[in-house]
Order: sequence, then C-alpha cells, then structure tokens
Amino acid sequence: MIHARSLARTFRTRTGPVEAVRGVDLDVEAGEIVGFLGPNGAGKTTTLRMLTTLLVPTSGSAEVAGCDLLHDPVGVRRRIGYVAQGGVTLPQARTGEEVVDQARLYGVSSRDARRRGQELFDQLDLEGLWGRTCGSLSGGQRRRLDIVMGLVHSPGLVFLDEPTTGLDPQSRANLWGHIRGLRDELGVTVFLTTHYLDEADALCDRLLVIDNGAIVAGGTPEHLKRAVSGDAITLTVREPADADTSLLVVKDLPGAEGAASREVAELGSQVTVRVPVGGAALPGLLRALDARGVTPEAVEVRRPTLDDVFLSLTGRSLRDAG
Repeated sequence: MIHARSLARTFRTRTGPVEAVRGVDLDVEAGEIVGFLGPNGAGKTTTLRMLTTLLVPTSGSAEVAGCDLLHDPVGVRRRIGYVAQGGVTLPQARTGEEVVDQARLYGVSSRDARRRGQELFDQLDLEGLWGRTCGSLSGGQRRRLDIVMGLVHSPGLVFLDEPTTGLDPQSRANLWGHIRGLRDELGVTVFLTTHYLDEADALCDRLLVIDNGAIVAGGTPEHLKRAVSGDAITLTVREPADADTSLLVVKDLPGAEGAASREVAELGSQVTVRVPVGGAALPGLLRALDARGVTPEAVEVRRPTLDDVFLSLTGRSLRDAG
C-alpha cells in the first residue's frame, strides 16, 4: 500500500536549508495497521504530509495505494482517506450533509454517498445521528464522524493523524475497537500517528520510529521491546551475602545485557539484570541460585514498555516529546 524510497524534504529558511526528512524508506502492506512514532520536530508530520500529497518531496520516490506519488498525486488522493487531527466538520452543519458533500467531492453519486454514509454510521456506532449537527456530538462521536468522512469514498488506505487526542479513556478504548474493525471488517489498511504508547502497543501490527528526519527502528511492538530493551529480572534477597552471590549468578545468564545492578530494598537487597526473554531465563536462574543455597524472597519479571524503547532510541520519553 505504501512503498517509499529515499523520501526527503528540505525547507529553505533565512538561516539556511533545514532537512526535515532525510531519505526515509518505509513499506506498509495491505491489511496492516502501522503506527508512526516520533517526537515533535522529528519529521513525522512532514512525512505524513508528503505521503498524503499535501507536500511535494524534495527528492525520493513513493508509491501510495498503487499510484506514483510524484507523477499521479490525483490518483493517490482518490484512493486514500485522511483523518486530520483537528477534525474536518463544521459545528453548525448536519452530520449526514457533511458526509454526502465529502463523498460528492470524490465523484460519488448522492444516492451512493447516502447509502455508504449510513452504512458507516451503523458500523461506527453513530446510528440515529444522521440529522444531528456536528457540534452537538460528543468528542468520541465527532472523531468517529471524522473517520466516516475519511472512508465514505471507500479508500483502501486511510491515514489517521492522532485519532484519539483529547478523548477520555472510555472513548479512546471504544475508538480502538472501531479502528481494528476498519482492518478486520472493512479490509482497510491503516497508517496512524500517535503519542499514546498504550495505543500504539494495543493497535499496531508494526511500528516505525522516526527521529532527526530518519527512520531509526521498525518492527512489531514485541520485537522492538525485546531487541532494544530486553526484560528486567529483579531478585529480592534478605542477606547481603545472598545479594553478592545473586549478582554473580545473574551476570552469567545467557544474553545478560549491561551490568547488573544492586539496590537496598525494604526486605533486604534487590538485584536486577536485563535479558532478552525473562520468562525463558527464569527457570535456569532459579536452579543456579538453589545450587548455591540462595532462596529469593521475591522474583519479578518486568516486560519493557514502548517508552523504554523510545528512550533507548532517541534519548527522551515519547510522552515528554509529545
């Protein structure tokens, strides 16, 4: 659905050229939900604007929804849907009229636009709201209406820019289900940007991380968490001698990353080490401790979070960067 190579954009400023995007390569296959993560100023918005034909690349090439981005931008626009972060509806307009007008811009007949729009209203839990004004809808209903506007012309690929920003937790969780339904029930490929790490983890088949204008990592959420951070195993022991022994044992674990740490805890001392897969390493660790006469008071395996991944890749938290 998206195949970009060496996509770049340079802006001219009074102080000289600024390379906002520097040779981005990315691929999105049909039927995927792909998340695009990056701090402010990393090139995320510029890349999104290029892929949706809102900004002409300085160099590079891309094929979006089967059309060449540079030579057939009209074809790209006809085949994609775009849901902007700020919304696209007028508060005083009626929802059904907005949907039909949007479809008519794509050459859809009024009859087909109304039928398609009402089908999407049913699928996105907007039944009975066809004649309501857009301004009278709740925040979650307005975001679902925005998605209807992006889908009414039946695109195979939809871009969602921060789809749940400003929504309460219940509305966010509800919209997640509808976004999954776009792929699972309607066969739509979804490319979304988000600053919510739990959203990226829950929704996306793959993630792409951009920083300083370049893609710095890509893969499934699980792959990124394992490859970049590993799992943290923390042992709590009561006796100082047991802590010394535990420190030696964990350093010998297969794949142990970096130096193991030791801290004073309420029950004695805590020894922590990172390994690729904590659950797989745990049985061997416990056997080795038992052989040395050490019985831990507690054992904890903590999976890495996407914020750990982002901090490792960019040196800053995505929450802070957002």
